[in-house]
Amino acid sequence: MRITLIHNPGAGAQQNGEAKKLCKLLEEAGHKVRYRSSKEDGWKRALKKRADLVVVAGGDGTVGKVARRMVGRGVPMAVLPSGTANNIARSLGLLERPLEELIRGWENARRVKLDAGVAVGPWGERNFVEGLGAGIFAELLAQPDSEKLKERSAAVERALQQLRERTLHTEPVEIAARLDDVDISGRYIMFEAITLAYIGPNLHLAQDTRPGDGLFDVVLVTEAERDRLLHYLDHWQENRERLAVLPSRRGRRLQLEWPGFPLHIDDKLYPSPKLKPKEIAGLVDARVQGDAVEFLVPA
Repeated sequence: MRITLIHNPGAGAQQNGEAKKLCKLLEEAGHKVRYRSSKEDGWKRALKKRADLVVVAGGDGTVGKVARRMVGRGVPMAVLPSGTANNIARSLGLLERPLEELIRGWENARRVKLDAGVAVGPWGERNFVEGLGAGIFAELLAQPDSEKLKERSAAVERALQQLRERTLHTEPVEIAARLDDVDISGRYIMFEAITLAYIGPNLHLAQDTRPGDGLFDVVLVTEAERDRLLHYLDHWQENRERLAVLPSRRGRRLQLEWPGFPLHIDDKLYPSPKLKPKEIAGLVDARVQGDAVEFLVPA
């Protein structure tokens, strides 16, 4: 196959020469490889060139930014996980498998759809593959040290500790929202519309989330559930598959009134300092797109 390989050399705990190693593994499997580092100019242009498969070697940040550009393109993707959290790879069942095994498995792999969402707001339109929300996660991204939360520079355990500290102290956000025309307004410390089974530092927040099912799971944590969320965070390391028993609703279209509180769409935080005053408030309309991104998942 003709493969475009997008590699994040800074993800996880990689060693020198990782790029050459990846290219060699792919070539030995009989593939023709076009390599681009996600840290250098040109990787976006490389996605526009003809390929049978787009492979991402990196963590959630790199997989997400490539996937957002592959929506509706009709070219499948594959993941060689090398980040810290790896929520996308975990949701697809790709973790703890040797790279050689994953590469060999692409020939007869099943195709799994990963839902892609689109959020339209005062800033314009943005695709997302993980989720959007307000409350704890958005407030953490808004902190001066928010870079520590990103997979490339933080251990999962450190991010979890920061989440716990924020859960203890955050004030509920007043949110006016509708999910498929049902009013879900309230005061929430966590309001997350997610498309993946795992978010953040491998948190398993919604029971029924399945890749490609065409639905959001909107997790709604009020003051009444603060202790329940804290209990989950305190015991998370005992079993990473433990489900957080939190209120949630399922739907296809989410609309919320946004007065300018911190709001994240994947790892992008709004309001951005570059936004004009008239772009900092208004209606946010999010929905699951009909064009999902397909991933090769070896048996």
